[in-house]
Amino acid sequence: MLGLDISSSSVKLVELSRDKGGNLILERCAIEPLERGWITDGNIEKFDEVAEAVRRLVKKSGTKTKNVAMALPPSAVITKKIVLPGGLTDQELELQVEAEANQYIPFPLDEVSLDFCVMGPSANSTGDIDVLIAASRREKVQDIQGLAEAAGLKPVVIDVESYASRLATARLIENLPNKGVGNIVALFEVGALTTSMQVIRDDEVLYDRDQAFGGAQLTQLIVRQYGFSLEEAESKKRSGELPEDYEASVLRPFVESMVQEIGRALQFFFTSTPHNKVDYVMLAGGSSALPGLTAAVTQHTTFACNLVNPFDGMEMGHGVRLKKMTREAPSYLTSCGLALRRFLQ
Repeated sequence: MLGLDISSSSVKLVELSRDKGGNLILERCAIEPLERGWITDGNIEKFDEVAEAVRRLVKKSGTKTKNVAMALPPSAVITKKIVLPGGLTDQELELQVEAEANQYIPFPLDEVSLDFCVMGPSANSTGDIDVLIAASRREKVQDIQGLAEAAGLKPVVIDVESYASRLATARLIENLPNKGVGNIVALFEVGALTTSMQVIRDDEVLYDRDQAFGGAQLTQLIVRQYGFSLEEAESKKRSGELPEDYEASVLRPFVESMVQEIGRALQFFFTSTPHNKVDYVMLAGGSSALPGLTAAVTQHTTFACNLVNPFDGMEMGHGVRLKKMTREAPSYLTSCGLALRRFLQ
């Protein structure tokens, strides 16, 4: 199964497999940029153009796999943990979930795609079970299914982006000392327009927050400094073909402002919860690999900071261009989490 992550700036694809020993193998990964305005706030504004980009991506990756896992942004999904009596049949469980969902979903159930999963026995209520329900407007689900189908793919899983990125991060946390047990990890995903923060401890989300800050601001600074068009600035930013004074005049001030934003987000976490420190800061997303960023975050916050490589510890398949993959690895966190869903079905 493929993991396909569609954001406002690009489409990313990951294909994983396992060898006989159960080790994960990265078979393929590829990125196709999207033009500004094709997707805005999670809404697909230019369906045909995005569908064509997905087709190009699939072709470029060389995959023959058709089944795909995709995700919606958290803003498009309502999730709620509910407690239900244990011992219900599947049918009784479905009826109970629908009855409960009516209380939490602000639109008619016939306009909604609704799903649920049993999380296990309830910690606070003996004999009961915790159930997670997730609901989204049906049109949102149909839109991203339509994109996959237009590219000849078969959507089999629709996840939530933040859940997928947590799944991929959980693998990395397990590699920390003592398998990361009890560690508080602040994960920052730096997108084009938004930076998402999730604070995780033992698979539980302690806090999450989005900030209107991202890599597109660096592109804007390049446009302002050198008079390039947006497309030129974006292309030169990717290739690194920028004037000599770029690092001092543009990059360093941008890195400094990103460090300030990360520091501010951590302060919000500390003032909103009983916690006053984190054990690790992890950075992912397209703009997280900027030179000097992780060291500057460590210096500013005093917390160990590292760049996420979701393929850490995996074998590499023949279709992977190692240098390119290493450079782009932090961008693949969500798509890697989606591809991992294959092994959790």
